[in-house]
Amino acid sequence: MAQIEVTPDQVIIRLQGADKLMALKSELAIPLAHITGAEPAEAEAREWWHRVRLGAVHVPGVISAGTFHHHGQRLFWDVHHPERAIALALRDDRYSRIVVEVDDPATTVAAIEAAAAPEVS
Repeated sequence: MAQIEVTPDQVIIRLQGADKLMALKSELAIPLAHITGAEPAEAEAREWWHRVRLGAVHVPGVISAGTFHHHGQRLFWDVHHPERAIALALRDDRYSRIVVEVDDPATTVAAIEAAAAPEVS
């Protein structure tokens, strides 16, 4: 699971526990100007879990964590429970999409959208 901090100019995603080791990252800092959208991602996370991925930790139905390459895009995932997943769509960033599990998806998405509102086109 990830802890999300929304600041006036960025979203900081902090990975927790063993996920830091599996994802080979402890934190991601995304400028608000790079965020083009935020949304709950339960359906996307459930679909993803039924596919095999290489290059990061992916145990179907258990965890997806780390950097993945899919259809020419670089994605970052840290999800154990799809029902708590959110997705951030990005531009001009290392990743084109970040999907992470959070405690409260609706509240987290609302906070990110509110902070990024002037930036989201």
